[in-house]
Amino acid sequence: MKRIKQTDKQKSAILKIALFATGISGIVAEYILSTLASYFIGNAVVQFALIVSTMLFAMGFGSRLSKLIEKELLVKFIYLELILSFLVSFCALAVYVTYGRYSPVLIYALSIVVGLLIGLEIPLVTRLNEEFEELKVNVASVLEKDYYGSLVGGLFFAFVGMPFLGLTYTPFVLGALNFIVALFTFLYLRKIIKKRSRANLALSFVFVGITIFVGLLFAKPIVLFGDQKKYRDKIVLQEETQYQKIVMTEWQENYSLFINGNLQLSSFDEYMYHEPLVHPVMNLVPKRKRVLVLGGGDGCAVRELLKYQEIVSIDLVDLDPKMTALARKNELFLSMNKGALNHKNVTIKHEDAFQFLENNKVLYDVIIIDLPDPNNVDLNKLYTREFYFLCSKRLTHNGAMITQAGSPYYASKAFYCIEKSMQASGFKTLPLHNQILTMGEWGWIVGSKVLSQNEIKTKMIAFDYEKLKLKWLNNEAAQAITLFGYPLVDTTNTSINTLFNPVLYTYYKSGNWKIY
Repeated sequence: MKRIKQTDKQKSAILKIALFATGISGIVAEYILSTLASYFIGNAVVQFALIVSTMLFAMGFGSRLSKLIEKELLVKFIYLELILSFLVSFCALAVYVTYGRYSPVLIYALSIVVGLLIGLEIPLVTRLNEEFEELKVNVASVLEKDYYGSLVGGLFFAFVGMPFLGLTYTPFVLGALNFIVALFTFLYLRKIIKKRSRANLALSFVFVGITIFVGLLFAKPIVLFGDQKKYRDKIVLQEETQYQKIVMTEWQENYSLFINGNLQLSSFDEYMYHEPLVHPVMNLVPKRKRVLVLGGGDGCAVRELLKYQEIVSIDLVDLDPKMTALARKNELFLSMNKGALNHKNVTIKHEDAFQFLENNKVLYDVIIIDLPDPNNVDLNKLYTREFYFLCSKRLTHNGAMITQAGSPYYASKAFYCIEKSMQASGFKTLPLHNQILTMGEWGWIVGSKVLSQNEIKTKMIAFDYEKLKLKWLNNEAAQAITLFGYPLVDTTNTSINTLFNPVLYTYYKSGNWKIY
């Protein structure tokens, strides 16, 4: 067996450290581009699958191309590391700056280029390292370091990058890591690099290092510039969390809340959404002491609930702590929700709504579901028969629930699919709808464990809404929101949405959103 000198072991270790850093940067680049694709294109599951698959394909093609590189392998490897450092650092900024119809093209182009670079690097390191280790050890140790780096990169992205740095700074941290390791490799192995190549590499390090540093300094205003191109009105607040991107815009003293680019509410007319969401269902039950709100992290639904003095407990379950922190502390949110989430009777829990219902044993008189539209597989599960069955288990005998159900006209099949799924879990249902000026025609489905549809409607209309002194919902409006014409499309064969047959999000995506 070939005897390896101590210096050769060190050189081999340097190459493996560089590849370990590449593994970290590469996997994080995949996740960054996948997250950007879900923000800008939509459907997170599809985008993650396509981006990862595309990058893996590009890595394979890059490995094939690496056989064309024959001279100065170390120099070529360091150049590849520098290019990768640059691309990883600026991938998010480039997508934000070029926001528009070319964003999808750029995202997938970047995934291909990054994949090619990583695919080129692994065979190059293997060939460089063959001087220091025999074949079976060489191949195993090189791939090992790359895969270990991928694990570290995934953990970093999930638990540090997205929660604390966001898409603004995470790319620069990983790009800087790759740059530092490449620089260390260059400095340690510079003596085996030709003098002219050393000079060119030194200049390249200076250029890339300065560029990354300047990009880091101006990252936040560049992202704001890119974000602003997406919105018609001025951005006055933006927060990137591990779950979503929260943006607030201002127009003539009115504020609009967007999550991942989708409008959630406008202070101009949000009460036209939240009053029908809360008050009809609250008046279907004989007692209303305990209420559960799933979603609704903006606090506006809770604001309406606090108009009922007999409520002793409101549990609000929202996945994102930053969302509820804004609703509790930010002046823009407080102006809308009147500080509702700071009330002594309100308890906030940061959990997945499905898991909360599975694990919680408390019974509620009313459940109000104010979750984002079911536009992807992740959200689809929160509109399934199984989810509504869990809601039924958490309601008292005479309990009732209501869920926002999207638009009965822009996504008719999705709307009636939600109603069928609730009925399949044992609820008697009544659909509601209202024309909300900033959002268009929107709808809700009320469900009762004991009342028939006619009884729900009769009881709901019989209540005197005037005594609540609401901003929009009155006795006439309460009757109007129960009135429907025929659906715009045939919904007779609409399937029930289940965990094992997640059809709802496909109905939603195939709606009439082009005329929205």
